Amino acid sequence: MKRSLLAALAALFFLSGCAGQGPESGPAAQPSQSAAASSAAQSAPEPPAPTPSEEPAVPDTPEERARALLADMTLEEKAGQLFFARCPAENAAQDVSAYHLGGYILFGRDTKGKTACGLIRDIASYQEAADIPLLIGVDEEGGSVVRVSSNSNLREQKFQSPQAVYSAGGIDGVLADAHEKDLLLRGLGFNVNLAPVADVSTDPGDFIYGRTLGADAQTTAGYVSAVTEQMAQDGMGSVLKHFPGYGNNPDTHTGSAVDDRPLETFQTSDFLPFSAGLSSSRTAAVLVSHNIVRCMDPELPASLSPAVHQTLRELMTQAGRANGVVMTDDLAMDAVEQYAQDGSAAVLAVQAGNDLLISSDYRAQIPQVLAAAQDGTLDTALIDTACLRVLTWKAELGLL
Repeated sequence: MKRSLLAALAALFFLSGCAGQGPESGPAAQPSQSAAASSAAQSAPEPPAPTPSEEPAVPDTPEERARALLADMTLEEKAGQLFFARCPAENAAQDVSAYHLGGYILFGRDTKGKTACGLIRDIASYQEAADIPLLIGVDEEGGSVVRVSSNSNLREQKFQSPQAVYSAGGIDGVLADAHEKDLLLRGLGFNVNLAPVADVSTDPGDFIYGRTLGADAQTTAGYVSAVTEQMAQDGMGSVLKHFPGYGNNPDTHTGSAVDDRPLETFQTSDFLPFSAGLSSSRTAAVLVSHNIVRCMDPELPASLSPAVHQTLRELMTQAGRANGVVMTDDLAMDAVEQYAQDGSAAVLAVQAGNDLLISSDYRAQIPQVLAAAQDGTLDTALIDTACLRVLTWKAELGLL
């Protein structure tokens, strides 16, 4: 299934200038080969048409295509597909093949100073190395989190925050903004934007406030529904974050956060935007935070908690997305480090019910997942289930 995406990506949006650099850059550079192929095709005898009973069944739904692919995969390939890895500074293309990665997330370091053509070529090289097409993701929320538009070579100005866009243009402005992001990102080779932020926050003092719509639950739910629907129409995967709702908790990049709010608050407020986004889009996934939410699990971070994932899966089922993709926040964050001292954070994450694992240290985590599967610590059925969901998402995004 290995494929070269360079020509296709370069033809998108305003980036056509990246193609055709040299006499051998396109199909027209090799007319003799094309003519030879055409002549051979014309002279070859046609095989007899199969009878109806001999015609193989062609998978015609995303899940059927995913199941057909899963049936021929090794344990190593399945485990690799569970990793939505942070793109490394070196050997990125080689690692795609070596670890059978499910995808790469690019950060500011990976786009800084790049031209559009240069970034397209980088992403195309990753896809070229993949036997199964990669998820290529980025955090382009707008405002303070802009991994692509922070580079003026890629966009003249940074995308504004959701609050600024909504204040200036209402929901129509939000949709126009989302569409422009999708065009830009797809033109560069991305197929997943880790947005929108579905957290409810109305207090400017909250850590998460500036990344949210800054509105009540109902208004935020309407915003999330509209954005995810637009992204689906544009062929862009969306990621609702940070389940079960960030609230007024501190930054989990640098330490633990404990949420003491009652379950009723989540049910009547925080869950609403997630339900709305899932109901509006077949290509929306959910990212789970590292907050410890005591009303659901007083011991474990949400990202590693089976109880939290059971609650999320029930919510997804109610929204008609029982088999949608659930992913962790980055497992390298300080908030989960202490829980993996006696084992792999990735193993704990799969056991909890995650399908995709965002990981900066995948080179260490993947072997630990494989070892746990081989010694029986990790049920391989969990790997199969998670991998099927990941492959189905890829099929829904048109990658398979």
